[in-house]
Formats: sequence, structure tokens, C-alpha cells
Amino acid sequence: MTVLGCIADDFTGATDLAGLLARSGVKVNLHMGVPDAPPSDTAAFEVIALKCRTEPTHVAVAECLRALDWLKAAGAERFFWKYCSTFDSTAEGNIGPVAEALMDKLGAEQTIYCPAFPENGRAIFMGNLFVGEQPLAESPMKDHPLTPMRDSNLMRLLEPQVTRPVGLANRLVVEKGADALRVRLAALQADGVAHVVVDAVSNDDLYVISEACRDMVLLTGGSAVAMALPELYLEDGTLKADAPKMEAPLLADGAIVLSGSCSAMTRAQVAAYLEQADGYRLDPLDLAQNGADAALAWLEKQPVESAKIIYATAEPSSVKAAQEKLGVAKAGQLVEDALAALAVKARDLGVRRFVVAGGETSGAVTKALGVRRLTIGAEIAPGVPWCFATSDGHDIALTLKSGNFGAESFFADALAKL
Repeated sequence: MTVLGCIADDFTGATDLAGLLARSGVKVNLHMGVPDAPPSDTAAFEVIALKCRTEPTHVAVAECLRALDWLKAAGAERFFWKYCSTFDSTAEGNIGPVAEALMDKLGAEQTIYCPAFPENGRAIFMGNLFVGEQPLAESPMKDHPLTPMRDSNLMRLLEPQVTRPVGLANRLVVEKGADALRVRLAALQADGVAHVVVDAVSNDDLYVISEACRDMVLLTGGSAVAMALPELYLEDGTLKADAPKMEAPLLADGAIVLSGSCSAMTRAQVAAYLEQADGYRLDPLDLAQNGADAALAWLEKQPVESAKIIYATAEPSSVKAAQEKLGVAKAGQLVEDALAALAVKARDLGVRRFVVAGGETSGAVTKALGVRRLTIGAEIAPGVPWCFATSDGHDIALTLKSGNFGAESFFADALAKL
């Protein structure tokens, strides 16, 4: 029986959420896109990864509603809408419009918004989102190539995206415990407030929020606010103690790192890994003129078992220069297409372990490898697990890392963990 059905707006965010749910030891299924077939062999936690963060709003809403229908057919009665812990969106959405559409379909009068992830330096205080000690609008996210975040106040960000009132349950309420938070939410609902931003600066806050809101038909937020739900569901009997557990396959040697993210942390991770691995850098301008043949030829010359990385990760100035010449969409598509082709080539050469950095890159790579369902394994870093799947008849492992997650040594750590 599916206890919780989850919809994520990108692939790395989905693995982030699935990894935290899998800390319980209970099996978690992750689907890349809405499955074509009816639900079967379902797990207690079913997660559907979409690629709708930057899609036109009407497209994102339609995809999420389709995912909701599949999850309802799987038996889920509670749902979670997962977006990035840096609230990545534009003035139009897609966070608010999707949440409101899901609420309408489920008959929910109120939901919460909590993208906090303290283990990864994301905190909300008085409605303002912080990345480490920096307000969101002063963090590297202000220069994100697709969703530059120029305001740190989540209520101001959310209000233009929804049609119903937005309110706040602040840290002073949360620190008083779950009962106090329930009272605050009820008071806001009585005043017609449908969308409530909830402060959180620690894991204890997240536990309070989960305890207070676990019976809501729809929760929304970053992955961390769902972290306590398995424990709470086990305590109240919603989740059975004998629920199926995850089993990892044995894998052949051979690994590759594929990085399309240009976040500050990924840039540091690429630099650190290049000190111990051979690397090939993809340039969008060169790809536009010459395609990926040179990169494919380079990969073919590398021993299967060697440490290697292929990356388009670059400084913001280089990214901006390429986007100005090619356009934002084309520059990104060229990189995604190249990394997707390289992933297939690596698999055909015998590589079975893939470390992938960046949400768009993860979507392109998993699609190219024909991966439709993943079983979630052990975490490498908070919110970043190893996942297991099959591709063209081969057992493979992938980790799909959100740009800013993990330590500088993440790539080496990931392969050592596996």
C-alpha cells in the first residue's frame, strides 16, 4: 500500500526527497516521469520526478495533475509537492500554481510551504529564506541562469503565483510545538488563508512541522520537511513495520562523473575531483559548431575503470557569454544533449556507476539511459542517495545531485561509498 505519494519538480530534487524517506529503511520507488503503465509492485513511498520547474505554467500544472492521478491510483491518500530548497521559481510560478491546482483536485483548503533544509544550510526565519548565513537574494542563487532569485521573502515570492491569501507561521509559533502550530494554522484558515509559509531553522523545527501537519492531504516544501514522516507514520500505524525494505544489486566496476550544474558548490566539486581524475570540459559554443564527437572520442580512449569526469560546469561569466550568443534555452539544450549522449556511450563501454550533477542534466541522462524507475539506496550526503536501476538490460547505479548539495569532495565520496 502506498502511504505517501510525492511529486517533485526536477530529478535531483526527487532523489533528494526519496533519499530522506529511505533513511527509514523502507523501500522507496522513484519514477522518472509519470509511468505509462498502471501502478504495480508499489512501495510505501512512491515519488514521481518531473522536469517542470521551468516549463510553462500550464504545462507544469497538467503534468503534476497527471502524476497526482497515478499516485491516487496507487492508493496514496496523502501527497507531497516537492520543490527546491531555494524556492526556485519565477514571478509566474511554478510552485504556487501547481500547489493550488493540487489543492483544488484534492479538496484541500490549506497547505504549508517549507523549503527549509538545515543540514544543507537552508533556513526560514520570519518568512525569509537563508542560504547559509546569506539571505536568498544575496546568495549565489541571485545569479541562477534560469531562475535568478532576487527576493528572500517567501510570502512576497508566493503571493503573485496564487489566487488565495498567503500567511505566515513564524519561528516563535513553531518553537512552542506541534499543538501551537496547529492552533496557528487553524486561525489562519478561519481567516481564509490557504497558503502558509512556515519558519524552520533546525531539524527539531521540521519534526514539529511534520507532526503538526502530517494529516494534511497535501504538504509542500523542500525534501527535509518530509524527513520525519516515516517515523511518525510508523508510530501511528499508518506505515507497517514489516513494509518491504530496499535491496541493492551487485555492480561491475566502471564509473563516470557527468556535471552540467554551474552552481558555486559544483564548481568547487569539479575542481576538487580534477585533482585525481582525468577530465574533459564541454563548451556550449564549441558544441554548437562541432557537436559532441570530440568528447565521445575522448571517452572511448579512457579505461573503463579509470577516474574520469566530463563537465560543462563553468563560471557565471562564461555561462552568460554562451547564453548571449546562443540563447539561454539553446545553450542549455546543447549541454544536456551532449551529456546524455556521453552517458549512453559510457554505458555501452561498460560503465555501471554514474554520478550526475545538476537537475536538468539528471533529467537528460536518465531519459537517455531509458531509466524509468529507481530504487533508492544509501545516502552519500544529506538529500543525495545512490539509486539503482536497469538500462538496456544492465544493472546500474546513479546518484543525481542537486547543484549546491554535498561537500567539495562529493564526487570521490560518492564512488567510495558505493
